[in-house]
Amino acid sequence: MSGYFSDLFLGAKSLLDGMWVTLKEFPKRPVTLSYPHESVPMYRRFRGHIELIGNEEGAPNCVVCGMCERACPSNCISITSVKPEGSKKKVLTGYTLDFTTCSLCGSCVESCNFNAVRFSNEYNLASTRKEDFIFDLLARLKEQNQ
Repeated sequence: MSGYFSDLFLGAKSLLDGMWVTLKEFPKRPVTLSYPHESVPMYRRFRGHIELIGNEEGAPNCVVCGMCERACPSNCISITSVKPEGSKKKVLTGYTLDFTTCSLCGSCVESCNFNAVRFSNEYNLASTRKEDFIFDLLARLKEQNQ
C-alpha cells in the first residue's frame, strides 16, 4: 500500500516539474526557422565536404603532389593530371571526391602543404541517388569563379 502512494506522489511531482519547465519556457521566443526561406548560419569550424581553394585568377592552388589522395584513409579522393610538353609542372585535370565513403576525418586538409583544400560550409546535401554524392571539385571551383 505504501508503494502505491509513493508512486502516486512521484508521478505528481514529475508532472509538476514538467509543467514548471513549460511555464518557464513559454514566454521565450521560439527558435524554429522557416527552413527553405531562412537558413541556419554555419559555424566557422563546420566540417562539410572538402573543396578546392582557388588563387586570384580562379585556378586551383593544387600542385598535384597527391598528398591528400595518399593521406585519405577511405580512398575517396582521386586526382588526375597531365604534364604539358615543355612545362615543368603538372596541370590538374580532375579532382573527384566520393562523398559516400568520406569519413570527414580531415587528413586530406591537414596533409596539404599548399593551401589547396579546405572544408566547405555546404550542409544541405540531401538526395536519394548515390551519383549526387560524387563531386567533381575542379568543376565546382570553376563554377564558383564564374
